[in-house]
Amino acid sequence: MNRPFSVTLSLVLVLIFTAWNFIKLWTLLAWQDVLLEFATSPNLYMSVIISTILVIAGIVLCRGILQKKVWSVKMLPALAAGYTVWYWSERIIWQNGKTNLWFAIAVNLIILIFIYFATKSLSREAYERTIENSTTE
Repeated sequence: MNRPFSVTLSLVLVLIFTAWNFIKLWTLLAWQDVLLEFATSPNLYMSVIISTILVIAGIVLCRGILQKKVWSVKMLPALAAGYTVWYWSERIIWQNGKTNLWFAIAVNLIILIFIYFATKSLSREAYERTIENSTTE
């Protein structure tokens, strides 16, 4: 399968975030007794629900990209925006402010810029138009 470079990088990025959230979900479930005992913030159940949603959304997006679905182009920026909102709301509300804020902002902006250009590239549009067994109605 010959994919454009932007599609391959988008797919790898989605797979990394999906794997990260799956590992986070598995860890939350494996250590739930300890997390409940020490009353972590955010609540364990909220973290499990959010991680489950992000894993399912990542799997659906991976399938959409691999099957050249047109809706995957719109779902990628939407999922990136949703993940960014969740990340920053979790960081601002529940985490302490002693972390390296400028590094996190820079990495987040670089990823969002990449996603924007990956979804707007002409090679991606041409890739999604070349579907095997295409029929015209």
